[in-house]
Amino acid sequence: MAIMSEHLIVLPDRDDAERVAEDLREEGLGEVRVVREALAGEDDGEDHEWAIYVRVETVTDEASAVGQGLKERFSALAEEHDGWYDDRTGGPD
Repeated sequence: MAIMSEHLIVLPDRDDAERVAEDLREEGLGEVRVVREALAGEDDGEDHEWAIYVRVETVTDEASAVGQGLKERFSALAEEHDGWYDDRTGGPD
């Protein structure tokens, strides 16, 4: 049974989000897509950020070195681009 991990990297700039997503796709990290993410409580279209949704099939649990490495990498990418990272770890698929 495959274990799927889901991650969300939220960035304020669309171009940065597209570039980061393209780099992750080129690395073959599974499903990677960019979506517009509305901030909680905001109605203004200008208050939306860009989220990179990453879904990766892993062979071990999220507490493994590989799982922790992904979380650290995605968190660093978010910080580098003035964004934030949300670990949306999923269960078995």
